Amino acid sequence: MTGSADRPSHTVSVAEARSRFSELLDAAEAGETVVITRRGQPVAELTPHPRAPRAGTRDLSWLAEETAKISYDQVDSGDLVRGMRDERY
Repeated sequence: MTGSADRPSHTVSVAEARSRFSELLDAAEAGETVVITRRGQPVAELTPHPRAPRAGTRDLSWLAEETAKISYDQVDSGDLVRGMRDERY
């Protein structure tokens, strides 16, 4: 295994990559980089895909603040639908 401390990597030949592909995908998913070589020369890297950041508490508190700003009028749903129909026809 080679690589840096923050992102360790495996180096494998094309033949080995073919036979261990599922295992190498698992390694990439776990954050490792897999270097694939042909005749000892690197030709490709299998790297982890960046994940979307998760919503944090900060994001949710912003949402709560914005939601609190919205005023909801007490409207009867039947009246609302009738009004929409009247506007349309």
